[in-house]
Amino acid sequence: MTDLAKSFEPADIEARWSARWEQLGCFDPTLDAARESFSIQLPPPNVTGTLHMGHAFNHTVMDTLTRWHRMRGHNTLWVPGTDHAGIATQIVVERQLQAAGLSRHEMGRQAFVDRIWEWKRHSGSTIARQMRRMGDSLSSKYEYFTMDDKLSRVVMDSFVRLYEQGLIYRGKRLVNWDPVLRSAVSDLEVESAAEEGSLWHLRYALEDGSGAVVVATTRPETLFGDTAVMVHPEDERYAALVGRRVRLPLSGRLIPVIADAAVDREFGTGVVKVTPAHDFNDYQVGQRHGLPMISVMGLDARMNDEVPEPWRGLDRFEARKRVVEQLQADGALVEVKEHQSMIPRCTRTGQVVEPMLTDQWFVATTKPGPDGRSLADKALEAVRGGQVRFVPENWVNTYEQWMRNIQDWCISRQLWWGHQIPAWWGEGGELFVARDEAEAQAKARAAGYRGSLRRDEDVLDTWYSSALVPFSTLGWPDATRELDLFLPSSVLVTGYDIIFFWVARMIMMTTHFTGKVPFRDVYIHGLVLDAHGKKMSKSEGNVLDPVDLIDGVALEPLLDKRTSGLRRPELAPQVRKATEKEFPQGIPAFGADALRLTFASLATLGRNVNFDSKRCEGYRNFCNKLWNATRFVLMQVEGLDERERGMAECAHDCGPEGYLDFSAADRWIVSLLQRTEQEVAQGLADYRLDFAAQAIYQFVWSEYCDWYLEIAKVQIAHGSPALQRGARRTLLRVLETVLRLAHPIIPFITEELWHKVAPLAGRGGATLSLAPYPEAQPSKLDERSEAEIAGFKQFVDACRNLRGELGVSPAQRLPLLACGDTALLQRHGAALQALARVSELRVFASREEWAAAVQTAPTAVVGDASIALFIEVDRAAERERLQREAQRLEAEIAKAQAKLGNASFVERAPAAVVEQEQRRVAEFGATRDKVLEQLARLGGS
Repeated sequence: MTDLAKSFEPADIEARWSARWEQLGCFDPTLDAARESFSIQLPPPNVTGTLHMGHAFNHTVMDTLTRWHRMRGHNTLWVPGTDHAGIATQIVVERQLQAAGLSRHEMGRQAFVDRIWEWKRHSGSTIARQMRRMGDSLSSKYEYFTMDDKLSRVVMDSFVRLYEQGLIYRGKRLVNWDPVLRSAVSDLEVESAAEEGSLWHLRYALEDGSGAVVVATTRPETLFGDTAVMVHPEDERYAALVGRRVRLPLSGRLIPVIADAAVDREFGTGVVKVTPAHDFNDYQVGQRHGLPMISVMGLDARMNDEVPEPWRGLDRFEARKRVVEQLQADGALVEVKEHQSMIPRCTRTGQVVEPMLTDQWFVATTKPGPDGRSLADKALEAVRGGQVRFVPENWVNTYEQWMRNIQDWCISRQLWWGHQIPAWWGEGGELFVARDEAEAQAKARAAGYRGSLRRDEDVLDTWYSSALVPFSTLGWPDATRELDLFLPSSVLVTGYDIIFFWVARMIMMTTHFTGKVPFRDVYIHGLVLDAHGKKMSKSEGNVLDPVDLIDGVALEPLLDKRTSGLRRPELAPQVRKATEKEFPQGIPAFGADALRLTFASLATLGRNVNFDSKRCEGYRNFCNKLWNATRFVLMQVEGLDERERGMAECAHDCGPEGYLDFSAADRWIVSLLQRTEQEVAQGLADYRLDFAAQAIYQFVWSEYCDWYLEIAKVQIAHGSPALQRGARRTLLRVLETVLRLAHPIIPFITEELWHKVAPLAGRGGATLSLAPYPEAQPSKLDERSEAEIAGFKQFVDACRNLRGELGVSPAQRLPLLACGDTALLQRHGAALQALARVSELRVFASREEWAAAVQTAPTAVVGDASIALFIEVDRAAERERLQREAQRLEAEIAKAQAKLGNASFVERAPAAVVEQEQRRVAEFGATRDKVLEQLARLGGS
């Protein structure tokens, strides 16, 4: 036989083929204008990170589609890259400095940035290695980093163009502010969670002293920035107060009472304070009512000079405590209630985010551009006009809702790592936006300015450069063949959580700069959750590393991983206990193919994925099954020449007297293969990888391995030479096709096996990755053979069921007694004996003769034939056994019926438990009836 190992061991195979694919350069695209093109952009992972389960799921989908199109002969480009991850990367390196007793401010900006580049060179390749372990077929030739010179040039150029078109501006607006980072942060970097706190009711006296209103607030320290109190315009309780003024506690400043529908009449007292400089809703109210904006905190979240002396300079939370104390002393504190509020925290630092009024750079998303349309208008039109399609379609509504309510995009960050904003300031506040300092100097001289220039210290939001990757990675603004062939890309595969932050912004930027959409389809998948439906998180201790599932990991290292990142260390014992229960022996090595097949089987449209590692075990078993099936096939052709393998050129000479004779089973498996090819192609075209994976699994395991291999074994052992050659040819050709069919989902094992099988089946090549993908051939559909084998399988299943009823070991062969239409049985007698473990087939001319021979044996009807497996039994002993079994079944039925007859149980038990008891009654009843039928034949009761 060939040198194929006896068992499937994925580690060596994966390492060998990862290296080989890279050496061959087979993932670089062809650039043939005459071919169809397929391209896909990898959502660039953060350079600071490692692949998590969400990445692994996402990459499985992308790689499957990419490999499929490459095998179909398309120009195929999967663009790899990593994001510089401004905030995350700066935090990582700053923590390294802190551990060494240093700070970035001591180093200076340039030295700090150099330190980050050094760290990136040493640590930035982790994700690339992990992607190779997953089998990702990315084109390394096109790999990028968002701070590369090529992409940085596009960032600078696009910024200047937008500024010159009036679509980028600098202004003072409210942003999410992290007082530890001292930077604005995006909404995606802010997570709000319910936290216990207080709701303070404060008395604001009316200006004329005739009374007061009671205001409910969760942030009393910001009252110094109040510029109004607000009631609902339809709230009759306060209608008479609208237009009057109240006196601000602790400061005495007068502010108006206004009416606005933003007020929730059911919250607190129905009267709220309006602090436009410290609350996003209040900011909008302030804009509508022309209220002043008073910021009472500095960028470090300490109270500033707008606050009276006793509280000036205090941290915001200490100020809150002291403000409340003074309010109570002044009699302005009416009551304090326990209250649960949604508190926004920065996901990078864990700090409470402060709405802060600061000077920032913004992209104007709704302002008309040079062509009269805004960025948001173009992005909406692209989806409404069908140029960009969402899969599933329901995400269009989410996209449209966000775009209709879009705000101008804050693109500046107060960091040192990132693309420094290409703007230079003169000594008197003059501003010159340019691609580099030389161009800025030229613009300054042209404007008559002769002083020195200082570059703006802010950097651009990471999402800005990410929004450009659909065209920046393909050579824009130069005219390249890649831009012609691969823009728009074919599909973007991403999670729903970044539809607005990344998807919408790519559509805005790409349509504006290139006149094309960035991609044709947006395939939105769900999030990967743990087996219990909870979000995977280091802080929760339930994360899984995809590489651990591929390579395996012992229990103790797994426990260390899960407990080291806990936000609350006191949860460690609980996490250890849960992990030990789920993985008592650690995680076994499943291999990349089993993990990929698991993800593919879970890839339903738009739904979250509850990941249970036990499913990996089932798909590892599938890989073993495919491996062993290949070993069997190779054994059938070992040492045979091309003629005896059935692969000679005279293969057209078919029939009982010819070179090849194809049995009904041969034609049946080939016909089923065509149907499977159709199902897989449709599944991949519709982004239903679950359907494609299911079709491959069903065909390989249930049809090819469980049925055809067994039938072919009999055909080779007992058939004519022509039938033997027909079986060998079919075994090889179908297996070779299956390996090509399954390759996009399980690339490693199929590549390994294909090189053993393909040469014997008349194919070859340097890599399966470039072999032609199977296409269904309707001419090979054979419904007659399908019906023939379906009937044969019914007989085999019936025999197996009869054997079960008799309680006979599978090793014991029994004679099969049949009458009626037995032609099919007789045509497949040899295969029936092998698969049904039948010692002989006895056919009776009449039912009377058959019934007399069958005596008390259980019988079955298949079509127009009646069958029975015959066995001599001790009638008395069998009768006694059956009576005991009937009594046991009656007891089980009574137990289940008693539960169902208990109204309290039915009302309180979960629906699934009630359904289970109902199923038990039905199943036990059916089995009891069969037992009683056998008893009746034996003359018992």
